[in-house]
Amino acid sequence: MNAFKRDKKEEEDGGGNPFQNLEKTTVLQEARIFNDTPVNPRKCAHILTKILYLINQGEQLGTTEATDAFFAMTKLFQSRDVILRRLVYLGIKELSSLAEDVIIVTSSLTKDMTGKEDLYRAAAIRALCTITDAGMLTAIERYMKQAIVDRSAAVSSAALVSSLHLTAISGDVARRWANEAQEALNSNNVMVQYHALGVLYQARKSDKHAVIKLVLKLMRSSPKSPYAACMLIRMACKLLDEADKNVASELLGFIEACFRHKSEMVVYEAAHALVNLGQSGAREITPAISVLQLFCSSPKPALRFAAVRTLNKVAMTHPTAVTACNLDLENLITDSNRSIATLAITTLLKTGAESSVDRLMKQIATFVSEISDEFKVVVVQAIRALCQKFPRKHAVLMNFLSAMLRDEGGLEYKAAIADTIIAVMEGNAEAKEAGLAHLCEFIEDCEHTSLAVRILHLLGQEGPTSKQPSRYIRFIYNRVILESASVRAAAVTALARFAAACPPLLPNILVLLSRCQLDSDDEVRDRAAYYCTILQQKSDPTILPLVQPPLLSVPSLERALRNYIKSSMDEPFDISQIPAAQTVEEPQPIEIHTTVKQQQNRLTREESFMEKLSQVSHLQPFINNLTLIKSSPVFELTESETEYNVKCIKHTFSEYLVLQFDCVNTLCDQLLEDVKVSIEVPEGYEIMREIPCARLPYNEPGTTYTVLKYPEDVQASIATIPTTLRFMARDCDPVTGVPDADQGYNDEYMLEDLEVTLADQMQGSANRGTDFGSLWEVATSKGFSKMEETFALGANVTSLEGAVQSLTGFLGLDAAERTDRVAAGTVAHTLLLCGVFRGGKEILARARLALTDSQVTMQLTVLCQDSEVAELILSSVC
Repeated sequence: MNAFKRDKKEEEDGGGNPFQNLEKTTVLQEARIFNDTPVNPRKCAHILTKILYLINQGEQLGTTEATDAFFAMTKLFQSRDVILRRLVYLGIKELSSLAEDVIIVTSSLTKDMTGKEDLYRAAAIRALCTITDAGMLTAIERYMKQAIVDRSAAVSSAALVSSLHLTAISGDVARRWANEAQEALNSNNVMVQYHALGVLYQARKSDKHAVIKLVLKLMRSSPKSPYAACMLIRMACKLLDEADKNVASELLGFIEACFRHKSEMVVYEAAHALVNLGQSGAREITPAISVLQLFCSSPKPALRFAAVRTLNKVAMTHPTAVTACNLDLENLITDSNRSIATLAITTLLKTGAESSVDRLMKQIATFVSEISDEFKVVVVQAIRALCQKFPRKHAVLMNFLSAMLRDEGGLEYKAAIADTIIAVMEGNAEAKEAGLAHLCEFIEDCEHTSLAVRILHLLGQEGPTSKQPSRYIRFIYNRVILESASVRAAAVTALARFAAACPPLLPNILVLLSRCQLDSDDEVRDRAAYYCTILQQKSDPTILPLVQPPLLSVPSLERALRNYIKSSMDEPFDISQIPAAQTVEEPQPIEIHTTVKQQQNRLTREESFMEKLSQVSHLQPFINNLTLIKSSPVFELTESETEYNVKCIKHTFSEYLVLQFDCVNTLCDQLLEDVKVSIEVPEGYEIMREIPCARLPYNEPGTTYTVLKYPEDVQASIATIPTTLRFMARDCDPVTGVPDADQGYNDEYMLEDLEVTLADQMQGSANRGTDFGSLWEVATSKGFSKMEETFALGANVTSLEGAVQSLTGFLGLDAAERTDRVAAGTVAHTLLLCGVFRGGKEILARARLALTDSQVTMQLTVLCQDSEVAELILSSVC
């Protein structure tokens, strides 16, 4: 009895993993025991288990090693031990893709699959189909057909599943064995019926009418297998979009009828299918919501989880439909399964009314400390959506988020909370002060350097424009004293921004920055010295752009500098032509496995196009050493269903306009050659070069370019250009694409007119300074031309939001200080705009908008280096 006693420590450790420290070489040497006579089943089974464990742990076996082990393993067929024999089948399956000459065991496996021992037959079928190739398929076809209709359910299922795997070798396997699969569909075994339906669908999936016929037939007979019924529901859902109205109605009726099925699995599958149908509305999914509501109170955790997860997804699109389940969802907040509780609370946050927010927050407070960071991130994302839905509740929600910030947690969790607070601040001006206060408290104890640096950067941007900028200085300077070098450097920059934007704070901040010049880190010292030197020039109104320079696009800057070095360098380098960097925040689906992605730099649209244009040799004389100012959105010059599809993208440089025409030939019996888009040149423009597309085969995209020189008169730059597609057509074989004759014929196709607009020539630059007032003062001191005009906007613009959207899109300027966001119920709004006209001409604009009886009036003031450009902007609005 003592041999069966366990040590106490071993019991606590759960027994451990006996295969934890296996070495491949040692195990393969032990495999030599397979050659012993007689075979020792117990030892061989143990060693074979080790080999299988190593393979499944990702251990790589060489071809020679795998082949030696495989041939040694074949000696074990002489053993009659059931466990060892089934391990041999598993070994054949695992080694078949690694070893050579595995076909040698075909006869043994065939003998086992047709033998009388049912314990061997199913496993032998699976192993045999693993080593079968296209050449062997005919030899085993008769045995496989017999196995599909075998009386043994295990054998029949193994043969059906193996048939599906064999379709990767020969696509018509399922079709050739469809009669046997049809017979197996009548089996009383639930798994055989399910697998047979899978084979039948595989055999008919390319024929839509055959699939509809199969589904309609099975709908009336109602399969006994719940697995087959679930598959049938999925097949019906796929057919709904393609079937006619009568068939679609019958399919929808079948799905709804499955709500009364005796199997809970089928009932859930039907409810899940109904809520995920593309054409479903709130009225149609009500029966499914009722079913899911019943499952929320089920004693089975799997059903509760499935129901609440589905309701969570439905709440994103039909929150009002899920409101009926709120009471049941509240009961699930205290569920012992934390996954269910998390999904319940996030669903409630999406569907709850504004009056229930306070109560929900109290419930979450007792619950959130018990879950992992992964689930906490899901809750944070739900709170973020709730802040957008109920902006007046920002105080309650942000207080809750700040409490979560003070809890223990990893970087992803804390970053998710910080992102949410920042998003609330950006969407709600009233939340700015509270959000900054919460973030200031957080960085006092923040242990994540990257997050602290980001918050300090935000404080430097938003703090100077707050009601009491001085209150944040203490929090920032504490970072200089207590934190790491990178955080100290960020704090120095934030202090300098306060000094530049808030003159009353300048003397005190200069004292603090002078102390930072004694820092042990050279980066901190250099920043402090730089900012002190600039800030001491307090009489100069241009210091703010120097303290807070634009974040330039590094790839564009690198390309421009490289081109400048290659030039004569007679003129100074113009950095104003470099576009600003763009950051993108990835949308984060609210799921259990949510991860928070930091903002990251990416190539701008213009940089991507510039890389492509620079590869076209004929364009080099015009775009070399130049920066691409703007690439327009894609403009359709044809309808999508016409025989030729042509799209245009306008690329603006300082002097040239490059028209990129992307063409597609949708006629399979024509080959187009020497394809180009001819244009009627507007007055003032000049065609510099046309680059045709040599060949345009069927359904293959091709590109042709036209280079225009902008007119000297900027007023003439806005124009309408008639376009025509011209080409030589050659008739060809629709299948091979080979032309029928050597000669073709010239043809043309009329296209839509192309518009060159003001926005095409404008580059937004709102991030070149956070304080628009300072930029306005700097522009005025530089002698910018100032023009002003009052307009009554058109009848199609009936709201301030629409006016802001139309104006920014029409002018191509970027909104500064987030003035593109209009508060609800506002009747007057000021829109601040920044940008650069081609040629580096800076533009500032201020639009004062007023709404009276659905009529929007606007007073537009423009500051520009070039009076002609300012006049162009005002005349374009007219």
